[in-house]
Amino acid sequence: MPDFLLYALLAGLGLALVAGPLGSFVVWRRMAYFGDTLSHSALLGIALGMLLDINLTLAVTVGCVLIAVLLVALQHKEWLASDTLLGILAHSTLSLGLVVLALTENVRVDLMAYLFGDLLAITASDLGWMLGGLLVVLVLMSLLWRNLLSITVHEELARVEGLPVTAIRLALMLLIAIVIAVAMKVVGVLLITSLLIIPPAAAQRHARTPEQMALGASVLGVLAVLGGLSMSWHLDTPAGPSIVVCAAALFMLALSVPRRS
Repeated sequence: MPDFLLYALLAGLGLALVAGPLGSFVVWRRMAYFGDTLSHSALLGIALGMLLDINLTLAVTVGCVLIAVLLVALQHKEWLASDTLLGILAHSTLSLGLVVLALTENVRVDLMAYLFGDLLAITASDLGWMLGGLLVVLVLMSLLWRNLLSITVHEELARVEGLPVTAIRLALMLLIAIVIAVAMKVVGVLLITSLLIIPPAAAQRHARTPEQMALGASVLGVLAVLGGLSMSWHLDTPAGPSIVVCAAALFMLALSVPRRS
């Protein structure tokens, strides 16, 4: 297997394994629009990284984390409805990123690669950053699993029981921010949220427990990555969108299979 294909496979599989359980919380807590906002803000991180001449993965990670913290702070103030606030930040950060890129002199940028991913161009260095970030997210999520479930099932009851609900919610948002940042090269900033939503949504229909849904989402994500890379290799289609198409096909298949009674 060529090195570039092996790197792409490892990066895609690593992302799928982590996006399954993390995306389950996105589905349960109806945070899809939050994920979109963070993914749009990733382009601003890319633009600032190029402007300041620093590592792009690091710039995107820091940018997404800062936007996540800002969102939590603004939502806590309750000045605006959450969906309005998310809409403002999503489009503002995406547009600001495009403007900064346009104003950056002597820098030629392949926007398509950042918007829709460039999985087959992942290098050994990129792979190291990705797997390192995903491992951190996986470890933290396993440590916070019970607390995350508690605030998801009944937030007020969790607060009465003494759990630091605000801190746990912030931790979840930061984990999503890290995954979005490291997944940029797999499916691009416009399609990242799809891997956090489609496999968990497909697994939810047939799962009986939260753990079954998280595991099923990871399995479906892995199948989507394998199918998307195969489609890209044989049909010469873009890898990121091909993965999302396969995930959507698996979702439709899950809907067509009758639920167990």
